[in-house]
Amino acid sequence: MPVVFRHGGLRYFFFSNEGLPREPPHVHVRGRGCDAKVWLAPEITIADSYGFNASELAAILRIVAESREAILRAWHEHFGNGGPL
Repeated sequence: MPVVFRHGGLRYFFFSNEGLPREPPHVHVRGRGCDAKVWLAPEITIADSYGFNASELAAILRIVAESREAILRAWHEHFGNGGPL
């Protein structure tokens, strides 16, 4: 479970086994007993969440938007498919 970064007590990561066929690029966010999954393309959106309130989800979307390129780079490096950002 590669952790891309931590911010505000939350861990931003993806699982090494993201299914077959692999799901499109996304990042999981976990902390304080809450979980979320955020799609990175075609737009940054919440795929699923548990426990985060609306303002926390808005902050997560902002952090993911600011870090999108780094997250995608980590995704492509980990899965070895160096596709376009």
